Amino acid sequence: MIQQWYKVNQASPAKLHRGMDIVRIGVALIILMHPLHGYTHLANIPLFGEFLTELGYPFGTALAWLVLLLQTACSLALLANRFVVPACIGHIIVICFGLIHVHSHYGWYVVGAGTGGMEWGFILLSSLLGVMWAYWPQRDKKDK
Repeated sequence: MIQQWYKVNQASPAKLHRGMDIVRIGVALIILMHPLHGYTHLANIPLFGEFLTELGYPFGTALAWLVLLLQTACSLALLANRFVVPACIGHIIVICFGLIHVHSHYGWYVVGAGTGGMEWGFILLSSLLGVMWAYWPQRDKKDK
């Protein structure tokens, strides 16, 4: 069996689904750390709100709270394996805004050749897109 690691994957759908579950749960836990940090450091939320206001978004502090609540709800949905597609979309929106407004200014690398860059966000986006694709509802053949 080990001698066949180089061949095209012929894994069963159940095995592939378990692999996607690992990605779904891992991404949910990683992203959940952001709002949990916010809830334990409440003084930072108005600062995040001010940052959003400086970017031109209205109601910065309310928007900061919305981001934290959205990240919490979406992560919990992914952990519970419920509303997976909408949860992925919610996370994708937040991550895209973070990449545009924060991480793109630091370049690509998170560590090494640079710091604070976009590569980690891109990995999260790729993972969320993969999970979303795996959970996207399929149309019945009779609906075609």
